[in-house]
Amino acid sequence: MTAGSHARARRRDRRVYLGSHPLLFGLLAATRGRPVRRLGGTLLVHGADAYREALTRLPLDRTAAGTTGAAARSALRGGGGVLFDQEGGGHRADRRDLAGGLGAAGVEQLRAGWQPLLVRRLAPLSRGGEVDLVDLARELAGSVVCELLGCAADPRDVAAAAAEAAAASVRSHLPGPRRPRAEAAAARAADRLRRLLGPAEEARAAMVAVAAVNTTVAALPRAVAWCADAGLWGQAADGALRPALAEELLRVTAASPLLPRVAAADGAVGGCPVRGGERLLLVARHAAQAHRRDPDAARPAGPAAAGLVFGAGPHACPGARLARVQLADVLAALAPHRPVVTRARVDRGAALPGWRSLTVRAGS
Repeated sequence: MTAGSHARARRRDRRVYLGSHPLLFGLLAATRGRPVRRLGGTLLVHGADAYREALTRLPLDRTAAGTTGAAARSALRGGGGVLFDQEGGGHRADRRDLAGGLGAAGVEQLRAGWQPLLVRRLAPLSRGGEVDLVDLARELAGSVVCELLGCAADPRDVAAAAAEAAAASVRSHLPGPRRPRAEAAAARAADRLRRLLGPAEEARAAMVAVAAVNTTVAALPRAVAWCADAGLWGQAADGALRPALAEELLRVTAASPLLPRVAAADGAVGGCPVRGGERLLLVARHAAQAHRRDPDAARPAGPAAAGLVFGAGPHACPGARLARVQLADVLAALAPHRPVVTRARVDRGAALPGWRSLTVRAGS
């Protein structure tokens, strides 16, 4: 592991941002010198303390246009109650229910399903073959969603529908040019996802599918590519270092690098006044120091920094444990092969920055 290998990993990973939203991420990179910067009626929040303050102290409007909640409603064509757009007691109760299923016992139950899948899907590496990690991540995410929701549909179909729903709606709510006919595309994708999950499933369950699939498909291939390019397979093979490596890789890749929010009332973030109705762009990857500090399990950034890519306080992601354990298992399964990346293609239409395909083969 050298500074040059990390530079190579960083260059490759930067391609997913330049391929998806080059203007937006160019703007964020140019303004990250200050913890908080105002551009008209929008606050760009880069600093860790300001990021936490925005998520834990500032009242946020979960249903405003341009927020995750609004995108969730659009993605699922629902009238509310999709977790991200809820308020008060209902929101807290739903998060507790979901967190219960994704606690230590729940994740161990899910592992029993994904570990045989990893053995089967990675078997070609032992025979000199190649594996597309994006395709693997889709099947893995779809399988977890089906198990979590008790759904009998084909995991690949669920993953494809969830990705399509997100791409047609979430991207249309982010800054920048909107995709044509996004609402009609979102409606078709949402209908397909609902049919796959079954008539008894609520919008909340569909939102779980959308969130789990899109973050997994964005995160896992990027993390593995960084591990391969930076020569971190020695740490991945070390059972004592592997959990810290998984957390470090999730920190630097930041599957949801940007959280669009809207203030529900007047307040302040990082000493900068905010008025109700003003827009905030919370840059998770900058708050977590993903742009400055390379991943290293021997000298990790620590949970206070790494956890920021999963939000903070009442806005923390309930699937954080699942993401960490799942990536650690993927790294453990890949480590004996020390794979190298042979081909990588950016997904320019996905809801989150990621690869459309990322092919690996066993290293020498």
